[in-house]
Amino acid sequence: METLADAEQRELIAPESRVMLEGVLRMAEMSAGDVMVAAPRIDSLDIDAPYDELLHSVIETAHSRFPVYEGQRENVIGILMAKDLLKVQRSPDLNLRTLLRPAVFVPESKNLNELLRDFRANRNHLAMVVDEFGRTAGLITIEDVLEEIVGEIEDEFDQDATAAENGIYTLADGSHRVAGDTDISAVNEVFGTRLPEDCFDTIGGLIAHELGRVPRRGESTQADGLTFQVMLTRGGAVRWFKVARRAAAPAGARA
Repeated sequence: METLADAEQRELIAPESRVMLEGVLRMAEMSAGDVMVAAPRIDSLDIDAPYDELLHSVIETAHSRFPVYEGQRENVIGILMAKDLLKVQRSPDLNLRTLLRPAVFVPESKNLNELLRDFRANRNHLAMVVDEFGRTAGLITIEDVLEEIVGEIEDEFDQDATAAENGIYTLADGSHRVAGDTDISAVNEVFGTRLPEDCFDTIGGLIAHELGRVPRRGESTQADGLTFQVMLTRGGAVRWFKVARRAAAPAGARA
């Protein structure tokens, strides 16, 4: 790390190169258990669920791959590609089991360097992480591993990620886009609200607590005169909310 810092200072490497090289060095000491999505936050599908229910889950969560279980959530029998579900729509008699891809299982202690090599060699993008007792501990994707090197991989909601320091952006319709990890104090300051700041630091944590679970994409909830609609989730947490002030009730309307 000191050598890299010295090389950057002497303009032998660019700052971006230093960040990536430091990520590579840190990754060498990390395991799958360090970066996985914990089991309670995994969006998985029940092999025996009706097609409409499966399709609703796929659309709502907007993932490209899903662990599929039978009976208990612990019993993962394969991985379903979201695009493969369309084949069932065209051929209703098609057995969903024939569309499943083999699930890859890795221990929590699996080194990220080794895991990335396996992902590349086997052309896998997702692996189930198991603990020392063989129980499902979480899920890890190739994107999770790469982000340890290159940092957060941007998506369609991150085009102007540097436009605001507090994670709150004004949209064309007058509403706002708010990052899930935005400090509650920043939300209160911008919107003039009094959301509690003593128990939770981020707006995503507060909204998840109010609902008793992690909100899903498209879901809405209200708090202190604001409507929070989930725009994007990742890793079992809300990445972006669309926030608008709740419309006032028409005069004379009954409560």
